[in-house]
Amino acid sequence: MSEIYDIGYRHYDGPRLGRGYSTRALTVHSLRGVFGLGRTARSKIIPFALGVIMLLPAVVSIAMMALMSRRGMSYSGFAVYMQTVVAIFLAAQAPTVVAPDLRFRVLPLYLSRPVTIAEYVTAKVIAMTAALFLLLAVPLTVIYVGELVIDMDGPPQTKEYLGALVMALVLALLLSSFGLAIASLTPRRGLGVASVIALYLLTSASVPVIFGTLYSTGNESGAAWAWLLNPFWLVDAVQVWLFGTTPNVPDGGYPPGPVPAILVVVLIGIGLAALAARYRKAAAR
Repeated sequence: MSEIYDIGYRHYDGPRLGRGYSTRALTVHSLRGVFGLGRTARSKIIPFALGVIMLLPAVVSIAMMALMSRRGMSYSGFAVYMQTVVAIFLAAQAPTVVAPDLRFRVLPLYLSRPVTIAEYVTAKVIAMTAALFLLLAVPLTVIYVGELVIDMDGPPQTKEYLGALVMALVLALLLSSFGLAIASLTPRRGLGVASVIALYLLTSASVPVIFGTLYSTGNESGAAWAWLLNPFWLVDAVQVWLFGTTPNVPDGGYPPGPVPAILVVVLIGIGLAALAARYRKAAAR
C-alpha cells in the first residue's frame, strides 16, 4: 500500500533570467568574496589593509603637491612601484576565488545549471580582474583628483592618468589569468598562496640578476629583454610603447616596438587556456 504526501513543492512561474544572469551573479559573488564581503571579519582584514597601503602613496603625493608644489609618484610608474603590494593581494585573494569550489567539489553543481566551463572561468577572471583594477585605479584617481583640486602649475596630466588606467586594466587581466591558473592547481588555499607568491618572487628576484649580468658584459640589447620576464615591467613596456611614458627601469629601458604587447596578449591567452583546462579536468571527476 502506498501513500501520497504533500511536501510543498510548487511550480515556478516567475521569469527565466537566463545564462547571462547566472554568469553575472557568479561574477558578483566571486568579487564580493575577494574583499571578504558576506564572510567573517577576519576575511576582510587582508584585502582592505592592502587597499589602505595602496592609498598611502596617493596621500603622500597629494601632500607634496599641496605643501611643496611638486608632483609625487607618477601615474605611469604607480603599478611598478607598488608591485609587491599588488602581488601580495593577488597571492592572498586568488585562492579564495577558485580553491573553495575545488576543495568542496561543488563545481558539478554549477555546471548542472546552464553555466558552461567558459562562462564559469570568465566570471572568475572578471571578478579577480575587477578587484585588482580597483586596487590600482582608486589611488590613481585619488592622486588625479588631488591634482585638479590643488591646481598645480601647468595643465593636468590627464593623458598619463588615463593611460595608467588602461594599463592597470591590462595588468589586472594578465595577473588574474595567471594567478587564478596557478591557484587552481591545488584545492588548498595555503598552497595556492605560496605558489603565486613564489612565482612572483622568482621573477622579481631573477630579473635584476639577469639584467645586471647581461649589462655588465656589454649586451645591452639582451639586458633590455630581461625586464620583460616580470609582468609589471612587461606591462610598463607596453605603456611606454603606446603612450610614450618614461620607462620605470634604469639603464636604457625596454626593447622597442610592439613585441611586449604581443607577449601580453599571448600570456593572457595561455593563462585563460590553462585555467579552462584545469576546470574541465576537475569537472570530469
